Amino acid sequence: MSRITRFAPSPTGELHLGHVYAAKVARDMAQRENGGQFLLRQEDIDSSRVRPEYYQKIEADLLWLGLDWDGEILLQSQRSTAYEAALETLRKLGLVYPCFCTRREIQEELTRIHGAPHSGENTPYPGICRHLDPQQTAELIANGSPHCWRLDSAAAREIHGELHFHDLRFGQIKVDPSLNGDVVLARKDIGIAYHLAVVVDDEFQAITHVTRGEDLLSATHVHRQLQAILGYREPEYFHHRLVLDENGKRLAKRDAARSIRSLRESGMSAREVIGLLGI
Repeated sequence: MSRITRFAPSPTGELHLGHVYAAKVARDMAQRENGGQFLLRQEDIDSSRVRPEYYQKIEADLLWLGLDWDGEILLQSQRSTAYEAALETLRKLGLVYPCFCTRREIQEELTRIHGAPHSGENTPYPGICRHLDPQQTAELIANGSPHCWRLDSAAAREIHGELHFHDLRFGQIKVDPSLNGDVVLARKDIGIAYHLAVVVDDEFQAITHVTRGEDLLSATHVHRQLQAILGYREPEYFHHRLVLDENGKRLAKRDAARSIRSLRESGMSAREVIGLLGI
């Protein structure tokens, strides 16, 4: 079977070496010489952060580096109908619930649970709204109270049972629904959230091999749950290493000195930039 991979940047800033590493890994994994495809997806659902000029800059940088893609570019901003349909399926199954919590309320609850101030980063949601009275929930929604939609991870497990996914680097991994807890699938500010959008799009584009940084390994536990519930195909995974700076920190879009544009303007060739990646 031919492989289909994708590179999915967000048009919110310049591409840097970390992005290029991810793109090249995905392109190489596609094995285009054997009929595979390497697709480009622009993850542009967060309109508050997207900047129009970065669409073209991302495409220009990839082409300059020789990382061309197959077919048309998929824009998440044009996929809201598909995302809403998937969310509605989960609603009908009773696997999502509205959450009206503010960040402050979540932090206060975490502090109460843990007995000390808690950042909440990488900490599962404490379940404040999971068992709200249905009448109270309906009234809050009717009154226009801001809310997001969360996956009921425990209820989801009752449906899909024990799950695993295979990673080409880390091997067979058992899905742990408690690792991420009740993640947000639709946000108050931008509508759909990352976890649901990426799963819907990977199915739509028939992605066979999902390649991405090892920092997203935990997210795959959620994605396998959603794939199983929605009846989607299970892709292979490869969570590759991250490109780090001299302090051992992951590169970010604010690292302008390592942006592809700055490297090109410094006189480096595309081959030299690719050579920096060590692959």
